[in-house]
Amino acid sequence: MKTKSVFACINTNLKVRLNSSSGGVFSLLAEHVIKNNGVVYGVKMSDDCYSAEYERVTDIDNLDLLRRSKYLQAKIGDTYNSVKSDLLNGRFVLFSGTGCQINGLCSFLEKEYKNLILVDVVCYGVPSSLLWKKYAKHQEKKYGGKLVAVNFRCKEKLNWSKYGLKEEFKINNEKRKIIFSNANVDSYMQMFLRGMCLRPCCYNCTAKIKQLADITIADFWGVDKVIDNFNDEIGTSLILLRTNKGIKIFNSLSNKKKSIEVTYEEAVKNNYSEYKSAEKPYQRDFFYEDLLQMDYKDLSKKYIIKQRFSLKEKFKKKLKMILRLLIKLLHKIY
Repeated sequence: MKTKSVFACINTNLKVRLNSSSGGVFSLLAEHVIKNNGVVYGVKMSDDCYSAEYERVTDIDNLDLLRRSKYLQAKIGDTYNSVKSDLLNGRFVLFSGTGCQINGLCSFLEKEYKNLILVDVVCYGVPSSLLWKKYAKHQEKKYGGKLVAVNFRCKEKLNWSKYGLKEEFKINNEKRKIIFSNANVDSYMQMFLRGMCLRPCCYNCTAKIKQLADITIADFWGVDKVIDNFNDEIGTSLILLRTNKGIKIFNSLSNKKKSIEVTYEEAVKNNYSEYKSAEKPYQRDFFYEDLLQMDYKDLSKKYIIKQRFSLKEKFKKKLKMILRLLIKLLHKIY
């Protein structure tokens, strides 16, 4: 589907943006729908943190469950039936997900609904839920506690473009331990980002050709090369408006967002996943056989080659981190 308008956008609510993967625009859309007696469907982590699943939200206070990326395949369950029931009852519905989940819902509904807003994300690919479960249990054994919270796109230690995986463990039902791993180092994130563990269809994604969403949201990678003074490293959303319905709801958020229109070419220059499928690495042909037979520790040893940095490189990385922290501190003071 051809885009009608493209924007760089941020939520002016700093707290929400900090708790979002990029610019916090999904929250603006979801809040608008709920305030108009609507229902929002999105993905949350399961209570045991071993899987991701769809959740129906009607209260703004519960939207935090749906914020932030979940880098594993989400369980649809009976969600499509629930969406249809809400639509037939006249409720305003926002359904968010990957392009293939949007297309699956449209196929299930068999017709268009004026009271339905479809929001998808620019998707690199969907990793194995089995791999994540093995990883989570491995981490629990390693740190001696139960995994109770996870943030795949944590900005707290570094920044938006150099995010990490934050995990929280409960130990002996009392003490809590928080672990932060840079995405360039963490083994799970590396297997995902290198495309080893994606679903077979992700290497030839038909949802990139048949795009049915009203609005597509992504990270605006490279925004600083397109718009001066727009990237504060807290997160910027790329918004692709594909339908008149999408334009209407986006325009209704004018007093709660900061946005600048850009060209499609500028927007996707550093985000090829909008139009191109992930490349299939040669390891993918036998990765899943090993996943079924090996424990996580041996699997990660086989497929991940740890980056080695010279002392000079380590010093530069440490210095950059200190400078970023100082800048943030000065920003808070002034």
